[in-house]
Amino acid sequence: MSIKIENLTFIYNENTPFESKALDNINLEINEGEFIGLIGHTGSGKSTLIQHLNGLIKPTSGKIKIGDVDITSKGISLKAIRQKVGLVFQYPEHQLFEETVYKDIAFGPINLGLSGEEVDNRVKEAMELVGLDFEAVSERSPFELSGGQKRRVAIAGVLAMKPEVLVLDEPTAGLDPKGRDDILGQIQSLYEKNKMTIILVSHSMEDIARLVNKIIVMYKSQVAMTGSPREIFKRADELESLGLGAPQITYFMKAFKSKGREIKEDVLTVEEAKEEILKYLRRNENA
Repeated sequence: MSIKIENLTFIYNENTPFESKALDNINLEINEGEFIGLIGHTGSGKSTLIQHLNGLIKPTSGKIKIGDVDITSKGISLKAIRQKVGLVFQYPEHQLFEETVYKDIAFGPINLGLSGEEVDNRVKEAMELVGLDFEAVSERSPFELSGGQKRRVAIAGVLAMKPEVLVLDEPTAGLDPKGRDDILGQIQSLYEKNKMTIILVSHSMEDIARLVNKIIVMYKSQVAMTGSPREIFKRADELESLGLGAPQITYFMKAFKSKGREIKEDVLTVEEAKEEILKYLRRNENA
């Protein structure tokens, strides 16, 4: 499902002494099946933007089209839109509340008025998508689980609604390295298996470089850059001026090349760097 944002502006506390422009004339197109990385310094407008995508916030001005539907027009069913656009907030496990994992994941589908059989199928499918064992976990209290497992339960609750667009706001925040890697692995698997449109908000340039196929950079309530990871991270100096940067491995490869070595510097991941350095070493062995 595609998303088109036209001239979107949002002002907090409009017409008061505390007025603050959080979004300033945003124009964006997100195509069906894209994996988007949304980056920007704290306060750049990222979280405000994603809350517009399923109608949690209404714009001060501008339009948002989800597929063919203008969700800013009057009489639109936001309940229907929220089924299509699933939003996973930071620390989503804070929203867990049911006695069992099963009940928590089933809450949304039950409220859709689905049959017991369909609810059951959706819970099982969502748990499988996030790598949770139905037999082992479904009847446990979500509060007994590890931080990473709780995060998966919360994501499964959104996936059980069968959204066509999944928006994740800092999904690894606060997790230990294993939990973090597990969640990112599940998100990557979700994208590869289902080709659903995913929007990932993250402060980790390494994660963004490894996972997404398009980056949107926000700065001071506006879109500062859009492009592929390679296009965006080539502009490391500009990113630094916006309070961001490139992946650490990119800086390492630039330094490596600056010593006179013939090597590609627009490398984004450790795997790419390893391959490039091995090629360099083989060339020199045969020289």
